[in-house]
Amino acid sequence: MTQSKKNIQSGKVNFLFFLVCFFLISRPLPLIANEGRFVEIKILDKVSSKTDLLKLEIGKELKFKGLLIKSLKCKNSEFDDNPEITAYVQVKDMMNKNNNEVFIFNGWTFSSSPAVNPFDHAVYDIWLTRCY
Repeated sequence: MTQSKKNIQSGKVNFLFFLVCFFLISRPLPLIANEGRFVEIKILDKVSSKTDLLKLEIGKELKFKGLLIKSLKCKNSEFDDNPEITAYVQVKDMMNKNNNEVFIFNGWTFSSSPAVNPFDHAVYDIWLTRCY
């Protein structure tokens, strides 16, 4: 085999090695460009009138006072003139010991229209602010 053929084969092997390493090391990207890995929500405590801004990683649970909050998916609209953010959120009230396995909210929430599928709780209000 000539030296140039050896160099070409060596270059192909190095390129394939680079690709394998790149895909093993790189973080997985969302399947769709407008899906996010994090959700940002605001929580209003109706008793104290204080708001908190929470960052949730998709698929992970977060405890906030008496609530257990989990977001399964979030998505940004494809239109820039009137952006819509949607997220699938599950919330459990851990203070209610009788129904601690039942979701008090389990569904899609919309940033521009929180009243479409409202979160109904005596102490807290939750609304979606960002998906990234």
